[in-house]
Amino acid sequence: MTASLALSRRLRPILTAAVLAAGWALAPAPASARGPEGIADVAEKVIDAVVNISTSQTVEAKGGGESRGANPQVPPGSPFEEFFDDFFKNRRGGPGGRGGDNSPRRTNSLGSGFIVDDSGVVVTNNHVIADADEINVILNDGTKIKADLVGVDKKTDLAVLKFKPPRQLTVVKFGDSDKLRLGDWVVAIGNPFSLGGTVTAGIVSAKNRDISSGPYDSYIQTDAAINRGNSGGPLFNLDGEVIGVNTLIISPSGGSIGIGFAVPSKTVAGVVDQLRQFGELRRGWLGVRIQGVTDEIAESLNIKPARGALVAGIDDKGPAKPAGIEPGDVVVKFDGHDIKEPKDLSRIVADTAVGKEVDVIVIRKGQEQTLKVKLGRLEDTEKVQQAAIKKDEPAEKPVTQKALGLDLAALSKDLRTRYKIKDSVKGVVVTGVDQASDAAEKRLSAGDVIVEVAQEAVTSGADIKKRVDQLKKDGKKSVLLLVSNADGELRFVALSLQ
Repeated sequence: MTASLALSRRLRPILTAAVLAAGWALAPAPASARGPEGIADVAEKVIDAVVNISTSQTVEAKGGGESRGANPQVPPGSPFEEFFDDFFKNRRGGPGGRGGDNSPRRTNSLGSGFIVDDSGVVVTNNHVIADADEINVILNDGTKIKADLVGVDKKTDLAVLKFKPPRQLTVVKFGDSDKLRLGDWVVAIGNPFSLGGTVTAGIVSAKNRDISSGPYDSYIQTDAAINRGNSGGPLFNLDGEVIGVNTLIISPSGGSIGIGFAVPSKTVAGVVDQLRQFGELRRGWLGVRIQGVTDEIAESLNIKPARGALVAGIDDKGPAKPAGIEPGDVVVKFDGHDIKEPKDLSRIVADTAVGKEVDVIVIRKGQEQTLKVKLGRLEDTEKVQQAAIKKDEPAEKPVTQKALGLDLAALSKDLRTRYKIKDSVKGVVVTGVDQASDAAEKRLSAGDVIVEVAQEAVTSGADIKKRVDQLKKDGKKSVLLLVSNADGELRFVALSLQ
């Protein structure tokens, strides 16, 4: 039989016909090619715990046929922008709509969710119920029940609802998303395109996926078909445990192309517990500003391999300051968890209980130190700090030194006034940048203040040139600068010495 594998494509149909004529049966495709046999068992076990979420809200028409102006606003390019545009166009501004009617209108949307407690507790996405005046849960048998909002967490896009059960409910439990492996089979159940309970299956395509949609991104990526209306629905393992909440898809067409994302159950379970207990999230807070450790920064700090979260600034009122954490420290372990990149630290700190005392291992000047920190509580504000726009003025530049592609001058009253630099900021001010230099590529600009060079304070351009010349003699490939903006916010920048 093995010799037949070498036959040309032209002979294979002839061989197949001969086999059939002889009465031989061709072997069916193995079950593994169609997926594991357990999918039907999982679906039968859990489908009654999956619900449809129906919401409605009243929106004000803007008049003059501009009905689209009343749409909920989402950021341009958001994965939900196309969904909202299509939804409102079809229901209010599309053909046959009442585009000229200026009266308030009721709009509706649909999503998915799942029951985690027989008292009627449902988990879904925040974007499914955002701004809704009325929320209804629709059970798998079609029973529709009004639900109340328990709490939401915008940062993870999760929400918890509560409704009064009409009878005994089927509930599902959370599994351990950390145990998932790439290639594991998963099952998604939800309400795609308002079709009701729909089962799809696929595998885990990736873990810990960061798509820059929020501060705590760590999605499970799957190729199980997830479409509009699946949002808020559960992603199951083959034991029938929820290991994720389907939240996002990437698709140029709006339909599934096999790239879907689910919030892992480890994150969901913690958020749900807090929302049920407090109605809000109480996240841990360390009180530091952090940035990534690039290869250049790692070389400057003698850290091999490049890893961790570099502390660029300390909040004067935060827990890190009394614990002894300093700018320039690199956090490599927090409460027993390895920190490979800044997002790791952000997620772990947020998930740690407020008031807990933890060990934090930092690398300071090439040596590891263990510090104890008692976490505070992160205040959940929506305020965004915007950097002041600085303009390079063509006025006379009192340059005292050139180094690293920078024009440098000692801080004076005139320079503080020109660049609006606070009195608390100390160091050497940048008055000009060579646009062909590494400094320009790293976005240094006039008005920035160099506070430290290679973790040593500087007060003049001569100090900087002296430190740079010495590092070159020592064979260093880069130099680490601690840079402040006019308001005193710090960041580290590594510049090439080549």
